[in-house]
Amino acid sequence: MRSAASEVPFVKGHGTENDFVLLLDPDGTLELSPATVAALCDRHAGLGADGLIRVVRSAAVPDGAAPADDAEWFMDYRNADGSTAQMCGNGTRVFAAYLGAAGLARLHDGDVVAIGTRAGVKHVRREGGHYVTDLGAWAVVGGEDAVVDGRDCIVEIGRVPVGVPWAPLPGLSIDLGNPHTVVALPDTGELAAADLSRPPVVRPTPPEGTNVELVVPLHDASARVGHLAMRVHERGVGETRSCGTGVVAAAIAARAWGGAAAPAVWTVDVPGGRLRVTLPEGDSVRGVAAELAGPAVLGTEGLLTNLP
Repeated sequence: MRSAASEVPFVKGHGTENDFVLLLDPDGTLELSPATVAALCDRHAGLGADGLIRVVRSAAVPDGAAPADDAEWFMDYRNADGSTAQMCGNGTRVFAAYLGAAGLARLHDGDVVAIGTRAGVKHVRREGGHYVTDLGAWAVVGGEDAVVDGRDCIVEIGRVPVGVPWAPLPGLSIDLGNPHTVVALPDTGELAAADLSRPPVVRPTPPEGTNVELVVPLHDASARVGHLAMRVHERGVGETRSCGTGVVAAAIAARAWGGAAAPAVWTVDVPGGRLRVTLPEGDSVRGVAAELAGPAVLGTEGLLTNLP
């Protein structure tokens, strides 16, 4: 393994202000403990980020961890608390932008790069100034019964000011390779009043935890493009300015609630910006593809000479 004194190239990047530290480790020689990841992501004593992405060749990842598909590069994603996560939707765009900028992959307008993740291979396409990720297979966890009922769990969310009693609300569980629970709120005032400084309580408790998305529909029933406002509490992080897979989960849930006439294309506004989701026509319970489109920004870069 690489010694702590070795120089490790890093870049800070973000997708709609969901920010990451990217470490280049092509040969897989860097050992990252949860404590090291948490220290690097610390916003006061470290570089500061919602998560850390190790850029490593799939061939250098231990057997069973990387997909066997044709993806040269693997996105080893960790949450800000150091825990390992399956993948990150916004992170795939930033990862692809990094590969292109570093000359590690060809990614001109219209080009596609395959990225390995713990949730399988994701394909990212350059589309002008934006990046479009096909997040692959998804499902409403509770199946048709949950779609009919509009829920498969109950979520308790705090309200501002702190001390106001928590209100139980219906939630819909979505699987995008990582777990999500989507809750609909009646208006943007309620969205602003939600207290996401502590994790919402989801019952029954998801075995691997869950990201919780709070959404408010902003479109009318006749709109051809859906429009949502969203806030999110990410497991292992807290409230973030954006969550890519969460945005897709929100669109999936909203379409399930909307029924057969619901749009296939959605605009989702998060505190960090705006993203576009395109879902396949047809089945509202499961699908083999879901596209997430938005920006990716690379910023500060440097060398780490001593890992925490």
